[in-house]
Amino acid sequence: MSFTIRTMTVDDRHEVSELIYISINHWYQTHGCQPIFTGGPSSCDIFFDVYETLDPGCGVVAEHIETGHLMASCFYHPRKHHVSLGIMTAHPNHFGCGAGKALLQHIIDYSESHNKPLRLTQSAINVDSFSLYNKAGFVPRHVYQDMFLEIPEAGFSLQPEGLNNVRAATDDDLLQMAELEYQIARITREKDYRFLIENKAGLWSMSVYFCPNAKKILGFLGSCAHPATNLLGPGVAINDDVAIALLAHQLNQHPGQMPVFLLPVESEKLVRTAYSWGARNCELHLCQVHGDYHPFEGINIPTFMPETG
Repeated sequence: MSFTIRTMTVDDRHEVSELIYISINHWYQTHGCQPIFTGGPSSCDIFFDVYETLDPGCGVVAEHIETGHLMASCFYHPRKHHVSLGIMTAHPNHFGCGAGKALLQHIIDYSESHNKPLRLTQSAINVDSFSLYNKAGFVPRHVYQDMFLEIPEAGFSLQPEGLNNVRAATDDDLLQMAELEYQIARITREKDYRFLIENKAGLWSMSVYFCPNAKKILGFLGSCAHPATNLLGPGVAINDDVAIALLAHQLNQHPGQMPVFLLPVESEKLVRTAYSWGARNCELHLCQVHGDYHPFEGINIPTFMPETG
């Protein structure tokens, strides 16, 4: 091989950001789509910064032996019940050289050595990456439709049932949030919830749906306001009604913006409500799992930052 696999370091930050920016935009633009990222490679610094904060040393790169340049990169996120595969990229000059496959195998080996399933949320239109994961043993388990919605400068006057039960999450909610996500998705990620709640960068929001009668949390939903990744999620809810209230609340955290959110295709009421608000589809994504999988027992809303669902 013309490359070596090694752990990502702080010195790789800018080159990894450029790699993410170039590789993802190149794929979409050469397949008739608009670029995902604008504003230059530095706009993708957020991926390295967030992932290195959450999981130091859990990034891997393929480095060209002769030039020392990075050919591919990937992040992974070990959690109590699973490992998540984060954003994976390969430079267009090195598509098909085996660097991405080698990085993927490195992370599969890690997850298997820790006896944990490996999960990812992957574009359904990118058949190249689908084939990479599928051949490696990943199985598509769930389908999401990516939707976007332009939020007025003054926000929406949406008042779905249960909206009054939605409030900002606090650290005191962490235990219930973890219990709820385990009930619905068989995973927990307290580290990620805490990161969004603390919001040290001023980019994040996390809300919970607290039912006063049951005296417990029935759903939660986060979001990111960064221009390179203005997305809703992660989140879970026990049913469509709870998810609708959370979605309305989080959309209004982004006045004047156009956030993207991923909704399960089978959640008919949730999807049709989003349509009634003016949401449109832009892509499809798949929940893929390598190893054990338990079907969702409720609504799961994934995201790509932090991508640990």
